[in-house]
Amino acid sequence: SRRNTKAAKRLLIRLMKKQGCLPKRIVTDKLRSYGAARRQVMPVVEHRSHKGLNNRAENSHLPLRKRERVMQGFRSPGGLQRFVSVFSAVRNLFVPPHSKRSAIAIHLHRLRAI
Repeated sequence: SRRNTKAAKRLLIRLMKKQGCLPKRIVTDKLRSYGAARRQVMPVVEHRSHKGLNNRAENSHLPLRKRERVMQGFRSPGGLQRFVSVFSAVRNLFVPPHSKRSAIAIHLHRLRAI
């Protein structure tokens, strides 16, 4: 009930302020209110709305989602949220992204671990 054009418009404005400039294109799911809000807020920006286009963004959250599933024993959503906010920041610092690691570096790291 809250995924309407007004909410999408508020989200886009907030994201634009955080970004500081207009993006070249935005990729969203197929919710129609994103298109309507984009036409009002930033009509010159290209909008792609397709099933598989946001897979890259969705897959970047997988380690966090796995960890959330493991930690389902939290007593409250607040406790989980406190843990997740710290966990994601620390993980981003200490686990380099896959694009920054070469296959030989991973292989050498595994050999040293043995």
